[in-house]
Amino acid sequence: MTITPEKKEQGKMESAPLSPPALEPEAPRGLFAPYKEDQGRHVRMTAFWSLVFFIGFGCRFLHDLLIQWPSLRESLGGVRLPVVGVNLSPAFLVTALIFSAGVLFVHGWLRRPKIADLLIETEAELLKVSWPKGREVWNASMVVLVSVVLLGLYLAGVDVFLFRLMRSLILGNS
Repeated sequence: MTITPEKKEQGKMESAPLSPPALEPEAPRGLFAPYKEDQGRHVRMTAFWSLVFFIGFGCRFLHDLLIQWPSLRESLGGVRLPVVGVNLSPAFLVTALIFSAGVLFVHGWLRRPKIADLLIETEAELLKVSWPKGREVWNASMVVLVSVVLLGLYLAGVDVFLFRLMRSLILGNS
């Protein structure tokens, strides 16, 4: 049987239908665009608030440093902020601005696809862990506590023994 070019092309088209390749959905762009917002909520929230705590701690330390300069310590117009109990001073404004910028940066940084995927995978792995029950934790803690106490007593006894041995060898006292 002879295959003509028309039949060859016709057979080729039937065996391999043309369809566009499947494209992955593109990640939303922009600083505050949500990325897989329904996944990894707990670990994302924990990471966010932990970083906000550290930023707040750093800003509080910076505020304490800045108020050492008299020009930054003086209240602007004698205004005192009642909720936080701080004078509205240049030092406070600088630290509040840095804190706000830090919170916005962390919020945007945690929404980046690479970071978000890492946190989502972390939460998925933590859900696979078989966590011990309360009784198992208590028993393991008691084993560790007893071991530490016994080892401490042993080391204290060896220390006293070696101290007395060295004192008797060096000073000749008993």
